[in-house]
Amino acid sequence: MPYTKTYKLPFVALILVLFLCFFANISLGSVSIPFQDVFNSLIGNSTGNESWQHIIHEYRLPKAITSIIVGSGLGISGLLMQTLFRNPLAGPFVLGITSGSSLGVALVIMGASAFGGTLASVLVSKWSIVIAASLGSFTVLLVVLIISNRVRDTMAILIIGLMFGSITSATVSVLSYFSSAEELQQYIFWGFGSVGNLTWYELFILFIIYAIGILISLSSIKALNTLLLGENYAKSLGLNIKTSRLLIIIATSLLAGTITAFAGPIAFIGLAIPHMTRQIFNTSNHKILLPAVFLFGAITMLICDSIAQLPSSDLTLPINAITSLIGAPVIIWLLVRKRKMMF
Repeated sequence: MPYTKTYKLPFVALILVLFLCFFANISLGSVSIPFQDVFNSLIGNSTGNESWQHIIHEYRLPKAITSIIVGSGLGISGLLMQTLFRNPLAGPFVLGITSGSSLGVALVIMGASAFGGTLASVLVSKWSIVIAASLGSFTVLLVVLIISNRVRDTMAILIIGLMFGSITSATVSVLSYFSSAEELQQYIFWGFGSVGNLTWYELFILFIIYAIGILISLSSIKALNTLLLGENYAKSLGLNIKTSRLLIIIATSLLAGTITAFAGPIAFIGLAIPHMTRQIFNTSNHKILLPAVFLFGAITMLICDSIAQLPSSDLTLPINAITSLIGAPVIIWLLVRKRKMMF
């Protein structure tokens, strides 16, 4: 059936749900702000309360936009990996990109004390952690790209990526063993993940790299659909496997690596959102799946963040815990209901 006739209504419904979740996310928080004042503030009208205006524009709005970027970016990177490796358990973590970011942050937080107190306080800053996470993911990406040019088998790249993840995890464990309680606590808090710590300037940088990753993903739709038929058949159709694989890996690395650098390692979204989308849309066409995953990922992340910030409370739960606690039962229910996994 034509794309517009078959999926127009579900997409319209998802877009409406996304706007509702976006507005709800901005409206809820430790400070109770009336819906009317939130709406007036978003359209540029005065709320009559300067503190509310500041909370909405300097904290809640960037946080909601970050949630959309994180949810959609991780969801799309998970879809790319599952298609490339034809493995339902693949996600953004399989190439070792997230582990590389974690190692970079661990080296800064748990290794900075070796340089003395004054220098350590300079090293362990917000931007140094972002840069360290980016360098860690970039280093792993560089190694994976070199290997992908030498190895023909896609599954071998998957195994090598998982091995890199094991090496970086082991290194982090060694660093943790020799670290102080304060350093361990700081690293653990980073590992919880957060979408509420970005300024507009940081969000702008995140968005630029995210947009590049999304554009590469969109340009790879035809290759992704062809790869579902198998590499041998894809070659017979004239697809350049090496180039396509390289673009998919770069897109995943840009999305997952940058999001991890700015928001920390967010669990569940990259692995589960593509499955949730396939169960509901019942298709393997990436022309449909890619925008659907974008919407599902953004909606899911907004809902999880709204729950994590515990409305009318000063407490904020770890976003990683919420994404897993809310998402995993939903996936189990969908799979039991459908009785099979779409792929």
